Amino acid sequence: MAGTGLLALRTLPGPSWVRGSGPSVLNRLRDAAVVQPGFLSTAEEETLSRELEPELRRRRYEYDHWDAAIHGFRETEKSRWSEASRAILQRVRAAAFGPGQTLLSSVHVLDLEARGYIKPHVDSIKFCGATIAGLSLLSPSVMRLVHTQEPGEWLELLLEPGSLYILRGSARYDFSHEILRDEESFFGERRIPRGRRISVICRSLPEGMGPGESGQPPAAC
Repeated sequence: MAGTGLLALRTLPGPSWVRGSGPSVLNRLRDAAVVQPGFLSTAEEETLSRELEPELRRRRYEYDHWDAAIHGFRETEKSRWSEASRAILQRVRAAAFGPGQTLLSSVHVLDLEARGYIKPHVDSIKFCGATIAGLSLLSPSVMRLVHTQEPGEWLELLLEPGSLYILRGSARYDFSHEILRDEESFFGERRIPRGRRISVICRSLPEGMGPGESGQPPAAC
């Protein structure tokens, strides 16, 4: 949606990390689609990357996802973390989830190669609850949300390395979301070159699922 001439409205001081089709959608999703840039320090980002790399390296990039939502990816569910990484994930939980929300015990790790992308999709309520929160590592990217019934209503999130994004409520269920492929990766008029990107995603428990349940395919978040 580069070149539309629409103003990238700011939600935080300094450069904008959220832009949308108009004030109405920006206001409606103000608390439902949130970006916290610089959530991780450089050292924390390196800590997570170092811990994940050996496990990811053992997996091959895939080009067919179970729901056809992702291209050029490898992924894993991880429940055992170093003490330093556990402290980071606890900060994510405190920042993104309410005291009454239970989280899935495993964390979804998604590794997109430089040419990889996530197609527009709405997560199944069977696999994720009302809130997801993701840390972005290695490469900047643009996440686009489009209303499933009113495609003229959209939001774009600039996800820089070390940032935290949070999607909850209406942003999860009324809007599709995608990660733009490199050749389409613009934030307004600004080109955002894509490289390899790792996301570390915490998810609230789907309704009706017990905390210890697992084994279902993870959503493409």
